[in-house]
Amino acid sequence: MGKGDKRTLRGKIFTGSYGKTRPHHPKKAPAKPKPGARKS
Repeated sequence: MGKGDKRTLRGKIFTGSYGKTRPHHPKKAPAKPKPGARKS
């Protein structure tokens, strides 16, 4: 387990590949409401 292991995050970063362990687009946090917007 380490840089040579394609199944780990470190290994994927080292190899430069993507997959389930290292998704291309990380999940974004839910959008926060703007400070100027008010609920009525």
